[in-house]
Parts: sequence; structure tokens; C-alpha cells
Amino acid sequence: MDPETIKKEFFERFYRPHEEVRIYFSPGRVNLIGEHTDYNGGYVFPCALSYGTYLVCRKTAEPLIKMATTNFDFTAEITLDRLHDKIGDEWVNYPLGVFNEMIPRGLNPGGLEMLFSGNIPNKSGLSSSASIELVTAVALNDLYSLHLDRVELVKIGQAAENNFVGVNCGIMDQFAVAMGKKDRAIFLKCDTLDYELVPVELDGYKLIITNTNKSRGLSDSKYNERVSECLEAVAELSQGTPIDNLAELSSREFNEYRHLITNPVVLKRARHVIFENERVILAVQALKKGELEVFGELMNASHDSLKNDYEVTGTELDTLVEEGRKIPGVIGSRMTGAGFGGCTVSLVKESSINEFIENVGEAYLKKTGIKADFYVAEIGDGAARIQG
Repeated sequence: MDPETIKKEFFERFYRPHEEVRIYFSPGRVNLIGEHTDYNGGYVFPCALSYGTYLVCRKTAEPLIKMATTNFDFTAEITLDRLHDKIGDEWVNYPLGVFNEMIPRGLNPGGLEMLFSGNIPNKSGLSSSASIELVTAVALNDLYSLHLDRVELVKIGQAAENNFVGVNCGIMDQFAVAMGKKDRAIFLKCDTLDYELVPVELDGYKLIITNTNKSRGLSDSKYNERVSECLEAVAELSQGTPIDNLAELSSREFNEYRHLITNPVVLKRARHVIFENERVILAVQALKKGELEVFGELMNASHDSLKNDYEVTGTELDTLVEEGRKIPGVIGSRMTGAGFGGCTVSLVKESSINEFIENVGEAYLKKTGIKADFYVAEIGDGAARIQG
């Protein structure tokens, strides 16, 4: 996939090749460690990827927003007075959500033709939704000269998913997609948005993303249930120490007040969040010191907690992690993203990559009947206009 190919597709769909178009790109993301901590006000450590979502668009004189994608058959032509209407469970709700968040911030949209094209595996947990949201926000901000700053665009993307799509996600995905930098990961505190760009120097190792190819959908998963369970934990813990978010507590403080949580399931959810938050801090410290084995051990501990306490992994993710850890040269492997399918991320010695792909792929197919896909992660830049 390249911009010229997508531009050609745009003209085949919308005609008038003599008229100017603009092309934007927004990456996917992988989270190295820090899962389900974002909506709990904690630390995360994601990075932007080199693949993502392209958007070719241009203004028109028609009072219509025309949306199409090279990834699905569904297209939409929406009159300007119907932008507030959700369209079933279709992919266009992600950009529509952005329109609905930007209109109160000064957007007065006219006619647009928009062609999206993504190479993020669909429903892989690598943030295709946030990528669509941010490529839309960056494009509208640019086309209509709104002069909204990058952090405001991040908030718009999150709000679109929360308020329009109906997923109670935190801000990590949108932040990583918008703020990513090549060869850097983002050490982000999700409640304050304080962040640091940390060089990713892996010294003979590579990050390998493995896709379970198990279909997943956050809206109809147990994601929102986990958010609710964490809020329940906050309410009960607040009887002993006033808090707004679980990640405000250290593990020591949690152990002091954990008796206030009456539901054993909610207790497990809270334990994961609080200890995961501390793992992120330790992992960043280890990476800065070049202690990759320590980083890998923390990745492993993260997955085990997500499996046993947060219960968001499942057979497919657990199989990939278990088989991956058997390979010499693999020092860490964990699920990444919301879970319930999606992907794992593994820290693999360069000389072991072929063995990892062959052996893990064969074992996974044998155990699950599903063929896994493997990607060597290249860390890229955040969303931007790239042409026009």
C-alpha cells in the first residue's frame, strides 16, 4: 500500500482527477506494557507503528459527506444535517464520532469525499479505531484551519469512541496514534497526560507482533464490564482512602485497604491494575538502563496478571504466549491491547525470529485450528498530512 495507489483508487471512485486532494496518514499502535491501566488513571507505555490508516479527501460543493474504504464494501453518503445519526455498527461511526466532537469546537463542515484505506489487521487490538479517529481529526483540523492543538485532537478521538461508538476506552490509543515518534515509546500518565518519549534501543532484539486472527469487538466484549468493575473497586476503597482512580494507590496502600473490597472478582481486577501500573514504571526504568531481561520478565508478569486476575486473555492469546516463551531467545511475551483476541507482543532475539515464527505458528495452528500472522514491529511517527 502506498499513497499513489490509494489516490488512484480515490479517483476511480469519485472521479475528477484534475481536482486537488490531500492525503493523511495515522498509525496503529502497540502497547509494550501497561494494559487496562489507562482508564484507571495509570501509566502506559505504547508506541506508534509504521502501518496504519491512509485518508484521501477533498472538499466538494455538494451538501454531502461521502465515505468509502478499500477495506470493506460498506459506503455512506450522509447529508450535513444527519451527521449526528449513528449508522448501525458500521465502520463509518468512528469518523462520524469525530465530526460530532469537532462541530462544537468550531467545525462547520461542507461537502467532502473521503476514502480510507488501512493496513492494520482488522480487530487485531492494534488500534485501528483510534487510527481512523485521529486521521479524521487531523484531516478536518487541517482542511478547515481549526488550529486545534494535538492534545485536543487526542481528546476528540477518545470522546468520539466513548460518546458516539459506545466504548468506554481510555486515552492511550488515541494519544499514541497522535503523539508517536519514530523509534520512541511513550511513557504516559493517563490522568494528567504528562509524558516522556523514551528511546527504544533493543540491542540485538526485535519486537514481534503475533495476531491471533480471532475476531474481536470491544463494544460487544467484556471491556465495558471491566471498566465498571474498576469503578466498583474505587467506590469501596474510597471508604478507607479517598481516590478517584485505582492507579492512585501503590501496591502497599492497596494491601492496606484491600479488605474493603467485598467482591472477590472485583478484588482481582483492582489487584491487576495497581500492580500493572507499578510494572510499567519498573519496565521503563529497565529499558533506560538497557536491562532487557528485566523488561522481558515484567512483560511476562503482565500477561500472567491479565490472564489470572483480569481474565481478558483466552485460549488463543495464552497459546501464543506459552508457545512463544518456549523458544530460546524469547525473553518476554504478553498480550497487547484490550484482550479477548487480538495480538501478542514478544521480545525476541534477532537470531531466533525465524524459529519463533515457524514453531509458534505451527503449534498455534495445531492447538487452535487458526493460522497466526507475524509482524516485525517498526516504530513510526504519529498522525499527519503526508501529501497535498
